[in-house]
Amino acid sequence: MEAANAADNSQTKGTLVIIGGNLRPANAPVWERIIQLAGGKGARIAVFPSAAGFPEKDGKNLVRRLNAYGAQAFFVPVAVKLSGSDYRVAADDPKLADLVRSANGAFFAGGDQSRITHALRHDDGSNTRVLDALWDMYRRGGVIAGSSAGAAIMSSTMFGRPRAVLATLKLGVEEGKEITDGLGFIGDDVFVDQHLLVRGRFARMLPAMLKKGYKLGLGIDEDTAMVVLPNRDVEVVGYKGALVLDLVNATVHEGAFNVSGVRVSYLDNGDRWNIATHEFTPSEDKADGKLDPSRPYYREPLFSADILGNSTVVDLMSKLIDSDQPEAIGITLGSPNGVQPDLGFEFRFTRTGDSVGYQSASTDAYSIVNLRLDIRPILIRRPLYQYKQ
Repeated sequence: MEAANAADNSQTKGTLVIIGGNLRPANAPVWERIIQLAGGKGARIAVFPSAAGFPEKDGKNLVRRLNAYGAQAFFVPVAVKLSGSDYRVAADDPKLADLVRSANGAFFAGGDQSRITHALRHDDGSNTRVLDALWDMYRRGGVIAGSSAGAAIMSSTMFGRPRAVLATLKLGVEEGKEITDGLGFIGDDVFVDQHLLVRGRFARMLPAMLKKGYKLGLGIDEDTAMVVLPNRDVEVVGYKGALVLDLVNATVHEGAFNVSGVRVSYLDNGDRWNIATHEFTPSEDKADGKLDPSRPYYREPLFSADILGNSTVVDLMSKLIDSDQPEAIGITLGSPNGVQPDLGFEFRFTRTGDSVGYQSASTDAYSIVNLRLDIRPILIRRPLYQYKQ
């Protein structure tokens, strides 16, 4: 990301709505929040279908959906896959740039995030007029929202052509391949990832963060949004939640991927957490639900044989924070026919003196702050007996 694009958080008045993907049409709290932050009913929102494989169809669907919730959205014809249009010409069209600059917000559709950066940057990495207009609108106080690929571009580094999560742990990431430049609206100090819990992607964030020197990562799940306010408060809105990965005190060990001292927190719907101060504020329904460690609910060893499964990491963390056990262990291993089949990983979560949990008064949902996570490689032994075909 070029220095001219860096988000100066002391100057920026805008807000980000970072959606983990698969945002349902009926998820009114997220759609309505976007419009409210953009000024309310009648807010003019520029819809960017740049990442989509079928940009005309997807973009116009998003325009209709936003308008159904009260916006005055309009289609921005800057997309690599848009037929009958030259995205390079459109991205430098002064009139289109003025339309975007004068809007109250923008929404980036999902798809392939590399199409967004390809469409909005010149080949030499410089900004197109439309991208400059987006930055102007954002710094002025506008909203930039994005789902899936539209979330990935929010940090200055994003995944480009990533491998599967387990293969990423085994083989790492390379600049220009697995990771590449994003647009960086959230600033240079935070790494963002999406589809986080459904696809177990929290684990792939760590190699990318370590490669690029990030100390803080925010990962958001599907049908859920992280609202990032100008004061750097993050509020979670939607179906599930988000993970915070803190590598300030992490230590990397030699050999296969091996890291200790990661701090991990889970933010649930309605929770707030500040990027600058790390201050956590539980949602209203958890305000009186701080867990008492002397009265745990779970009283047996905690283990998962598939830590990368759908929401498994949060399920395990939730049990640990409300348990008499000091730690919980999850493992992941791959197919015998996959890459490095004898290599797996152990994820060890530990309660520390700083670990705090909250439980909702109305549901079984938890919020979890400051568990320790250590990940180490393990050798996967083959079966003792081989059966003849």
